[in-house]
Amino acid sequence: FFFFMDYQQRVSYFHDLDVGNFYYGEGHPMKPHRLSLTHNLVMSYGLDKHMKVYRPHRATEEELMLFHTEDYVDFIKRVSHEDISAFSNELRRFNVGEERDCPVFEGLLEYCQIYSGGSLDGAMQLVHNQCDIAVNWSGGLHHARSDEASGFCYVNDIVLAIVEMLRYFPRVLYIDIDIHHGDGVQDAFYTTNRVLTVSFHKYGDGFFPGTGDVCEIGAANGKYHSINVPLRDGIDDEGYLELFRPIIRATIEKYRPQAVVLQCGADSLNCDRLGRFNLSLHGHAECVKFVKSFELPTLVLGGGGYTIRNVARCWTNETAVILEQDISNNLPVNDYYRYFGPFYQLHPTVSHAIQNTNTKQYIEVVYERAMEVLRGLECAPSVEMFQIPPDLLMRDTDWNDQRDPDSRFSQHDLDVMVEAKGEFFDSDHGDTADFSREKL
Repeated sequence: FFFFMDYQQRVSYFHDLDVGNFYYGEGHPMKPHRLSLTHNLVMSYGLDKHMKVYRPHRATEEELMLFHTEDYVDFIKRVSHEDISAFSNELRRFNVGEERDCPVFEGLLEYCQIYSGGSLDGAMQLVHNQCDIAVNWSGGLHHARSDEASGFCYVNDIVLAIVEMLRYFPRVLYIDIDIHHGDGVQDAFYTTNRVLTVSFHKYGDGFFPGTGDVCEIGAANGKYHSINVPLRDGIDDEGYLELFRPIIRATIEKYRPQAVVLQCGADSLNCDRLGRFNLSLHGHAECVKFVKSFELPTLVLGGGGYTIRNVARCWTNETAVILEQDISNNLPVNDYYRYFGPFYQLHPTVSHAIQNTNTKQYIEVVYERAMEVLRGLECAPSVEMFQIPPDLLMRDTDWNDQRDPDSRFSQHDLDVMVEAKGEFFDSDHGDTADFSREKL
């Protein structure tokens, strides 16, 4: 007798406790603190019991330069508020500064290293078959270019992860459900057939970044490898999924990718501070569930999202969807419980204050334009696979030499202050454990 059991996909989840401590500045809509809310809610629901939880390594400068220019990475490393006038030319050159949407703030390089490290570690686990789905909610910063910041994004962790995956997988599919067009990722792979990008986003009315029209289909070897689904204000679950499911199914069936990267920007949710869509948590999560159903190695990332209590709700719910766990609509008591008042529920009420201007006819036209691009796509294009180079060495950074002795110890500082196994003398900083690149 043979007993068949449903295969449970192995999930790795990456989070650094320090990532929520960074601050873009007063009044800035991007708040890394949303990641602390998300992680705390994930843990409070007990979802950590169903996956492996890791603190990722911090991406080295060499790793950042797998996509970004050396001058740009060096600038991110050196720039500071203390002597910001000395960087006036470079601020303009790299699109950084208080008058732009990418300000200078304390710990900028460290912040980039943390969220990029999570995406790189997720990619590495996928290519080495250590998990089936890797999750890094701190990642997904899809606007950054190789030599400039853009749209609250400084380092494009998505491109870095895909570059790593391409050393092992012939074809990678990138899917973006952020309300903003995934322009930085599209541009990075615009002329190659080894990455196909699909972006569902608001387009028109001067909405940032102003790209993502249906006519942007790729160039040279990458022609027909960029699919854009431009949407109008107020699209709801029904209209969104009416486009998402058939387009993604047709794309996967024809392109036959070996891996998927899914950017789950939560600013496409109803009532987002910067958004204009009417998606519910359920509709947003249905996209994740649908991609998961193809059982391809998948890297799941965060992205935009500016009503932070709803960002935490969204990504916690999608963590549960990935794990195939049913969780209560009544939120568990957690460290940030007061943020979710007055109803303290996982699924907020959907408002229809924004009129849905996506007519049935418009949705049909957008769908047909996407299918036109797919008809021009070569079925599962063959690629010449070069010898895989040795894995990039993960250098141990001497954080003691870099940190300010007058500042408090970060979580990373505490992690590296460990005793060797078998030694029983007291530590100057209490009992700590080294979780760098290890399971929490």
